[in-house]
Amino acid sequence: MVDHNQKLLQELLKKPGNNVCADCGSQGPDWASYNLGIFICMRCASIHRGMGAHISKVKHLDLDRWEDSQVQRMKEVGNVAAKNKYEERVPPCYRRPTKNDPQVLIEQWIRAKYEREEFCHPERQSYLSGTMVGFLMKRGKEDSRYQLRKFVLNENEDTLKYHVKENKEPKGVLKLSELNVSFAPSKIGHMNSMQLTFLKDGSTRHIYVYHEDPEVINCWYTAIRCAKLHLLQVAFPSTPQSDLILRLPKDFAREGWLWKTGPRPSDVHRRRWFTLDTRKLMYHDEPLDAYPKGEIFIGHESNGYQIKVSNTGNGCKEARFPFHLVTPERTFCLAATTHEDRAGWLAVIQQALKRPLTPQDSTIEATLVRKRTTSNSISIFSGR
Repeated sequence: MVDHNQKLLQELLKKPGNNVCADCGSQGPDWASYNLGIFICMRCASIHRGMGAHISKVKHLDLDRWEDSQVQRMKEVGNVAAKNKYEERVPPCYRRPTKNDPQVLIEQWIRAKYEREEFCHPERQSYLSGTMVGFLMKRGKEDSRYQLRKFVLNENEDTLKYHVKENKEPKGVLKLSELNVSFAPSKIGHMNSMQLTFLKDGSTRHIYVYHEDPEVINCWYTAIRCAKLHLLQVAFPSTPQSDLILRLPKDFAREGWLWKTGPRPSDVHRRRWFTLDTRKLMYHDEPLDAYPKGEIFIGHESNGYQIKVSNTGNGCKEARFPFHLVTPERTFCLAATTHEDRAGWLAVIQQALKRPLTPQDSTIEATLVRKRTTSNSISIFSGR
């Protein structure tokens, strides 16, 4: 039998803002932090519980007994009022997580809000200065070992550098304005990990890093985003900030295994790890390769780029669901193992085909075409 307080809680859930999790936005929260006065989902509730009862006191809406004073607190606050307080000064470069985001991002968002109260006290936001110095574990380019490396972020120089030896010249200099950064816990196998992707000598390069402290890796991630936003604001002073935020680092549209074969009927199928980074479709031998084996630019459909789906077999039992990516220069023959996987790839590629080209897209396209032309010339000259 539902008691009076549980009925009141169900009524409060119907109020605007209370019907979604106060932290990740997922629908139908069934937990609450009764001292903070917010309704939250089960995943976020576990993070609240991990902060300790001195920060957040958590109860299930139906399975726990509620005191009158606790329900009154929920009535007095609620999600809207709490967000106005605890998210008052969230920087525009800060990535607000959603329900499907990595655990480290959601956890640090919650801890930043309630434990460190960073968005009530902007002076605690250490990632806004455009500079950061620290150590991260970096995966080797030629092997799988991770070594401690010093990283230096400098917005004024438009660089992110890393050093093998602290007092020596940097081993690598990454151009910040051309850098993409994403969390990669499932790929790297460490909860607090990131993938840095950038152009080096006309080719894409991946660097994989992690830190044992989730707050540290989140600070690096946010510092890079903030520095990039500052650079965009200088480069495009008349562009609305809301448009510039859309150009900040984002997760890959999709990653996973696909089968790829060449244009000739005699070419064999090979399993490759594919990564779609906005308009750049890269394929690798293994997920943690430093360089892709190849890169395909996905332009706008009005320029001859398109997807063709085939429902006939192609001689490889694993590659049961084929499709063709057509570009002005070549048709790429790809295949997924399942119908669902193919549908997922078709959806994200189709989105890229319909998205208007930006000046940055045109620069990437020109770079890849120039690289491919040079590679073909070398192959012809050498007789390969």
